[in-house]
Amino acid sequence: MALQIHPTAIVSKKAHIGDNVSVGAYTIIEDDVQIGDNAEIRNNVVIANGSRIGNNCKIFASSIIGTEPQDLKFKGEPTIVKIGDNTVVREFVTINRGTLATGETRVGENCLIMAYCHIAHDCHIGNNIIMSNVSQLAGHVEIEDWANLGAFAKVHQFCKIGCHTMIGGDIKLVKDVPPYTLIGNIPPKIEGINRIGLTRRGFSPELIEEISEFYHFLYKKGLNISDAIREYKKRENISNEVNHCIEFIENSDRGIYTMTEKNKH
Repeated sequence: MALQIHPTAIVSKKAHIGDNVSVGAYTIIEDDVQIGDNAEIRNNVVIANGSRIGNNCKIFASSIIGTEPQDLKFKGEPTIVKIGDNTVVREFVTINRGTLATGETRVGENCLIMAYCHIAHDCHIGNNIIMSNVSQLAGHVEIEDWANLGAFAKVHQFCKIGCHTMIGGDIKLVKDVPPYTLIGNIPPKIEGINRIGLTRRGFSPELIEEISEFYHFLYKKGLNISDAIREYKKRENISNEVNHCIEFIENSDRGIYTMTEKNKH
């Protein structure tokens, strides 16, 4: 199927657009843009220079992709936004391109970015991420695969969110969120591990229990985080998943959230 461009759209002849792509009314696509096959670009979308959009993506009405970062240090240097295959960007989403710090803002494959979300400069978002309506990421946020952010979630710059996490609605994050955990409460606390999500994704009951037991050990009364990890690492046959938790926590620059008292025991 040939490229379909609405007569009112403004599409640069310099843009590289794949096969079977549709472009809606009043959309603007600038020169330095690449769009993969089978993409659907709806009405009133702006896709600015530096945008790299994968195959089978859908960009809904009034979203703005690849505009300059909201960073006073930015001096107009050429940087990019990458959006992976099969990702859906809903209405009024804004995704800024990177700065010299990393050169790119990256959104992975099979993500769902719901309406009114913002992804700031130099964010690196993994695969299979769900950002619910109006969730907001400041600059340099990193999110590992399969994380799920509730509506109105707000993430401070340079925070990291581990894989398979579930973040409650209207939560403000200023620390790192360890993998496989469930974050709720205001102020935020770890409510436990994301058992439902892990079960849906095929984790065995034994592995889920190992991850759960690790976090209970980590927050055991009388042990700080460093001592708890040091003791836990003496065990044999630690799974790759728990080793990832340990590595994530050891490399955290902003610190991690604590567990609610009722879930420590």
